[in-house]
Amino acid sequence: MRRLVIAVLVNALVGVAPVLAADSPVGKWNTVDEKTGKVVSQVELYDQGGKLFGKITGLTEPNNAQGKPKICTKCQGDDKDKPIVGLVILKDLSASGDRYKGGTIMDPEDGKIYKAEVWPEDGNLKVRGYLGIFYRTQTWQKGS
Repeated sequence: MRRLVIAVLVNALVGVAPVLAADSPVGKWNTVDEKTGKVVSQVELYDQGGKLFGKITGLTEPNNAQGKPKICTKCQGDDKDKPIVGLVILKDLSASGDRYKGGTIMDPEDGKIYKAEVWPEDGNLKVRGYLGIFYRTQTWQKGS
């Protein structure tokens, strides 16, 4: 009887695993300028130790006016004056139901860090940053 229960549980979990994997935000996503609708950057989301992280892997315009790679002049700590491509901007999010919460997102434009929450929706990724009770939500598109 015990083996039967274990077998049923294993089969049930195997049947659920592909659904969870299909809704996983892990992968490449394109950030989009809300005013122009153009892709601004590519962010790769990855799992590290059971937490979700995201690193900028590309910029549509990677260089400044002088032809040098853009750097994060307004960032704090170890990220200050580092190239924007390669910055880990999404950190320490944990799965919570159908969302990932409890971590932070950093805006390389102003160096500010916000509480963050992300979730897949209609083939896109909703990315929300919080400052107290206020928030802003972006829609990121699946990248290649």
